[in-house]
Amino acid sequence: MSLAVGRAGAELPLSGDAELALRLFIVTLLAVAVGTEREFHGHPAGIRTMALVGIGACMFTALGLEPIFASRTDPTRIAAQIVTGVGFLGAGAILRNGNEIRGLTTAASIWVVAAIGMCIGFGFYFVGVFTTVLVLVTLIAIRPLEWRLFRRTQARRDAGKESDLC
Repeated sequence: MSLAVGRAGAELPLSGDAELALRLFIVTLLAVAVGTEREFHGHPAGIRTMALVGIGACMFTALGLEPIFASRTDPTRIAAQIVTGVGFLGAGAILRNGNEIRGLTTAASIWVVAAIGMCIGFGFYFVGVFTTVLVLVTLIAIRPLEWRLFRRTQARRDAGKESDLC
């Protein structure tokens, strides 16, 4: 029996190369959707970065489910290492410029795309798609609300950009 056990005891192993390819294809679409939003707004981690993070997380997770590794591989340990590795990528996206810190949302986007990749890698398609929709709503729909509610913060950001140009 595989170590990867889902809800109600249902096993999540891969049934072959075609299913692995399907999982990789689905996570690519989901990660590209998030990356497109980041790219559209000119953030450093865009389509290719998000796609590669999602694909990598899915691949590591899915390979941990392969029956050939049965008793020698613990998929939860692989997942923990993915989280650690993605933390380094996220840290690279965070920049400090004077009193302003930029890139936190991009770092969080990288982190959540890895989680979506792991979700799809474990075979939880609906949860992965639903999470992607939530992420896109958060990135797209909350931005205007944030600007409206926190005008002073936005004015301070704009003033900082103008002083950088001088």
